[in-house]
Amino acid sequence: MEVVSNLSPHVLALDDDPDIRDLVVEYLSAYDLRVTAVSSGRELAEVMTREAIDAVILDLRLPGEDGLQIARKLRETSSVPILMLTGLAEEADRVMGLELGADDYLTKPFSPRELLARIRALLRRARSQATVADEIAKVRAYRFGAWELNVGLRKLKSAAGQAVDLTNGEFSLLTAFLSAPQRVLTRDQLLELSRLHNAEVYDRSIDVQILRLRRKIEADPAHPEYIKTERGAGYTFSAPVEAMR
Repeated sequence: MEVVSNLSPHVLALDDDPDIRDLVVEYLSAYDLRVTAVSSGRELAEVMTREAIDAVILDLRLPGEDGLQIARKLRETSSVPILMLTGLAEEADRVMGLELGADDYLTKPFSPRELLARIRALLRRARSQATVADEIAKVRAYRFGAWELNVGLRKLKSAAGQAVDLTNGEFSLLTAFLSAPQRVLTRDQLLELSRLHNAEVYDRSIDVQILRLRRKIEADPAHPEYIKTERGAGYTFSAPVEAMR
């Protein structure tokens, strides 16, 4: 296990190749990042239990270990940004890794400069999400049209007081829309906002879940009043929203 210590953001890298571990440690630490490099999933788990980790670099092709399973376990217990390392021909692994909750990927061989740029981007995104999460956490309920969504109880009610059941994914997507009304949100932005609620929402399921949401809150789902499609851009929650704090 190789460690470079300071007070900068802490990056944890898992790769079985000692040359890559040395490269990651030497290059990233030269740019004010603290780096711990490990060679196995067991070592990674040990570091995660005792250190505050800001980002993880994870090689998906590990001898005797399933990198995808490691990614799955990481995402089940932590929202730490994950950057996958994969081979050029491992498209299926990249797709599966992203669906399991990884945030970005690089293919080997990679440029250390690009690795640094991607890690910095993940760290900036994580800080931005933390700020948004703090604001969302202060909201008790949202009101829009004749509807009220109680965030703490995760309950949606109509003006008549009728409760409407929402799946975890539907609740998180609706909350994502209500936290950013009258703004065009891309699928990536909806995914990021949904993850603030630990939702199992994947890029390929967003359109389906939005269709289901429309059937529950729209008077005419074919001509939505609230969740409108912005062709080639994403979706907009077009109604005014009142946040109750």
